[in-house]
Amino acid sequence: MALGPLMVDLLGTVLSETEKEMLKHPLVGGVILFTRNYESVEQITTLCNEIHQLRQPHLLISVDHEGGRVQRFRKGFTRLPPVAAIAKDHHQNPKLSLQRAEQTGWLMAAELRSVGVDFSFAPDLDLNYGVSEVIGDRSFHRDPQVVTEIARHYILGMKNAWMSAVGKHFPGHGAVEVDSHLGLPVDHRHIEDMLKADMLPFTLLSNELAGIMPAHIVYEQNDKLPACFSPFWLQEILRDRLQFQGAILSDDLSMEGAAIIGGPLERAEAALSAGCDMVLVCNNPGSVEQVIDGLKVSTDPLRNARLMRLHGRHSTPRNELQQSVQWKQAVQTVMDYAPDPEMELNLI
Repeated sequence: MALGPLMVDLLGTVLSETEKEMLKHPLVGGVILFTRNYESVEQITTLCNEIHQLRQPHLLISVDHEGGRVQRFRKGFTRLPPVAAIAKDHHQNPKLSLQRAEQTGWLMAAELRSVGVDFSFAPDLDLNYGVSEVIGDRSFHRDPQVVTEIARHYILGMKNAWMSAVGKHFPGHGAVEVDSHLGLPVDHRHIEDMLKADMLPFTLLSNELAGIMPAHIVYEQNDKLPACFSPFWLQEILRDRLQFQGAILSDDLSMEGAAIIGGPLERAEAALSAGCDMVLVCNNPGSVEQVIDGLKVSTDPLRNARLMRLHGRHSTPRNELQQSVQWKQAVQTVMDYAPDPEMELNLI
C-alpha cells in the first residue's frame, strides 16, 4: 500500500480501535505526535511500534522537536535549548557554533529515532528579524548566510543519526508579526527581496532537505493565496526555480492562517492541488473525518517516492544509545551552551 497524502494526529497515549482503523485508511500516510501523546520513553516506543506494525510500508511518524519552546517529549529526553543558542557566539567562534549544531542535530535525531519516530519537522530556516514572537529563538540567526551554514551542520548531524531533514517555513516566516496559528499574516515584500534573504537558506540547502513545509502566510506582492495553497510558490518557485526534489508537507490545516481557503476538505484539496505531497490535519478529529470521507485523490508514484524518503533508515536501541560516547559528548555539549535551564514550557 502506498503512503497516502494525509498526516493525522491521535488523542492520547494509546491507540484506540477507531484510530487503528483510521490509520489503515489508504488516504493516510503519516502521524504527527504531540505532548498529549507522550507519557514516557517506554510508552512512546510502544506506541510508535504499534503504529508501524499497522501497515507496510509503515506509516511515517513525525513530531515537532526543535528544542526550547517547541519540544514535545521532555521527561526522559535531553532538554534541548532553542536553536538560537547554538549561534550565540558565532561571530567570535564560528567553528564552535558549527560543532554545536552538528552535535545537537545528531542528539535530537538519535533520541527520536531510538523510540521509533521517523522525523522531526526541523530545522527552522526562518530569519530572526526580532518581529515574530512565534519564531523568535526558534531561528538560528538573523543573517541568512549564518542560518545556512549552521543549518547545514545541524542537518548533517541529523543525517548521521539516520533522520531526514524537513525545513520550514518556506519562503520565510520571520518578517511578520502575526502568528499563523491565530490569524493570517501578510508579508508585503517582493520575491526579489526575499530571494536575497529569507529564501536563501532554502535555496542553498534544497539538495540537503528531504522535505519542506510552506508557511500559512500571504506574500501579497506575489500571490493572493497563502504559500501553502499557492501554485506560484510551490510549483513555479519551489519546484521549477529552486529545483526542489523532496516532499512538500503543509503546516497544520487547522491553523487560522489556513481559514481563508474554506473548510477542512477545501483546505486539503487546495493544498494538494497547489503542490503539497502531504497535508497535516490536526487538533480537530471532526476535520480528519471530513477530509477522509470527502477527499478524492489518485495514487501518485512520484509523491509516494518523495514521502518514502522520510522514513528513518536505522535506529540505535535507547539503552545502547545512552551508553555510547557520542551521546554523552553531545549531551555535555548541549549542557555547556544551554541558557537558563528553566526554559519556558510554551509548547507551540
